[in-house]
Amino acid sequence: MKKSYLSIFLAMAVALVVTGCGAGQQAAPQAGGDANAAKPAAEEKLKLGVMAGAEEEIWKVAKDVAKKDGLDIELVTFSDYVQPNKVLEDGQLDANAFQHQPYLDEFNKTNGTHIVKLADTINYPIGVYSQKIKNLSELKDGDVLGLPNDPTNGGRALVLFQSAGLIKLKDGVTTTATVKDIVDNPKHLQFKELDAAFIPKALGDLTAAVINTNYAIENGLSPSKDAIYREPKDSPWVNIIAVREADKDKPVFQKLVKAFQSEEVKKFVTEKYGDSMVTAW
Repeated sequence: MKKSYLSIFLAMAVALVVTGCGAGQQAAPQAGGDANAAKPAAEEKLKLGVMAGAEEEIWKVAKDVAKKDGLDIELVTFSDYVQPNKVLEDGQLDANAFQHQPYLDEFNKTNGTHIVKLADTINYPIGVYSQKIKNLSELKDGDVLGLPNDPTNGGRALVLFQSAGLIKLKDGVTTTATVKDIVDNPKHLQFKELDAAFIPKALGDLTAAVINTNYAIENGLSPSKDAIYREPKDSPWVNIIAVREADKDKPVFQKLVKAFQSEEVKKFVTEKYGDSMVTAW
């Protein structure tokens, strides 16, 4: 019987020691915090297509802002207006930011793509540039004007020429306008359609030309100083962030929009480019 009581006593003692050790091990993490909770959340990543030059420079500011919010943006640069949508559609990009809504609508219609607007970015008022004249009033009979050869930017250029009083387009024709829609051309002006990226290089061979703002800046032209005629700042041709339709509701894209539509980006655009471009938020 004594041996039995001794065995029980020893078993209880061991149990108390083990319990005490266990309690001490569980208490330690409470003092220092949950080890798993202390680990930072995994950084999210997006691959974004932009135009080389001014737009790339602006997005680098947004990239730094996004980094603070746990989003790593990889910028992929392009020099034409076709590839960014093609590689977005086939999944090589998560988003792009280079085009306005009329261009995207036409691209989807022509190419069967499924890309949609996510948010507004910047309005880049386009202008008319020339190395031969200082004012559109100096245009002579038969002078040659250059304009982009893609459907929507070509239409945009023709609307600009109409607003300057150089031509008249068919009633109701705006973004889809082509040179065939010109119904009045008092000075018998000739219109040469060229790839938008090439127009700055061909400017010397033209009397004047409409040049998209990103290509103007890339080629050393200041929209606010060198353009002899420009769109108003409140023109409807606002650039956008675009994504595949199936992805538009992914939460990560809200971080992308927040980073671009930030005070840091607005301050940079205002200080660096003045009235050459206008933030659209």
